[in-house]
Amino acid sequence: MSPEEKELLKRSVALAEENNDMLRRMQRSLRISRFISILYWVFIIGSAVGAYYLIQPYLESLAGVYGSASDIINSYR
Repeated sequence: MSPEEKELLKRSVALAEENNDMLRRMQRSLRISRFISILYWVFIIGSAVGAYYLIQPYLESLAGVYGSASDIINSYR
């Protein structure tokens, strides 16, 4: 193998290693981004469920008031 071929081979190997490092960093970044996105949506959905859990007694009492008001209005008809 001539010295020129060895130099080209070394440069090719160096470029391949650099590309491999870049691809690994991109893949790691994608995984972290996906994990954070999942955590974000779990937090949003969990907050909505928690808010409903806290507001549920008020909604039930409001539905009871509406039902009794509806009965009173229907009794006058």
